[in-house]
Amino acid sequence: MTGWLRALLIAVLLMVASWGVLILLARRLPPGPLRDLVRFIPDCVTTVRLLRRDPRVPRRAKVAIAIAGLWLLSPIDLIPEFLPVIGPLDDVVVVALALRYAARTVPRDVLLEAWPGDPGILQRLLGPPPAS
Repeated sequence: MTGWLRALLIAVLLMVASWGVLILLARRLPPGPLRDLVRFIPDCVTTVRLLRRDPRVPRRAKVAIAIAGLWLLSPIDLIPEFLPVIGPLDDVVVVALALRYAARTVPRDVLLEAWPGDPGILQRLLGPPPAS
């Protein structure tokens, strides 16, 4: 095996191992705002996946949600992920904007149904429901 391939393999294994450690540590967090923050990105990925397949979601909202999902999964970020606190900030902002855009055309109950986390977090993100 060539040197650069071995180095790449070691780097990938270290990255996966660090993710495993982070996941184990996150599961041990007590309930509260810190745990909610740690769960936000995985909840967003789940919501994007569910809304993208839901027939009640208009095509334009699906496109915005798909772009946000690709942004989340992309290894290229405006702010590097390894920076504490602000690292995932660009991901959070892009997903928040996409969900707020989708909330204009998607019924709120559909969004809440797709959100696996605390519904209060999504409701704070979306703001008050539009007046009827």
